[in-house]
Amino acid sequence: MEKIEFQASNIKCGGCVSNIEKGLKDLPGISEIKTDIATNIVTIEGENPDKDVIEKKLSELGYPVVN
Repeated sequence: MEKIEFQASNIKCGGCVSNIEKGLKDLPGISEIKTDIATNIVTIEGENPDKDVIEKKLSELGYPVVN
């Protein structure tokens, strides 16, 4: 099981958390998603999740990753 954290932007409310979790849940390799509104950190757990695919999807959803 691998754990990856992304610092995303624009996470402001529970609706944002819901959008992120719904948007990422079907990506390959992801088994758990946790989003922290206070820190804007999205934590992904799974088997070999693809970081680039996740970053692209977060951006498409309106929550671009801060590098």
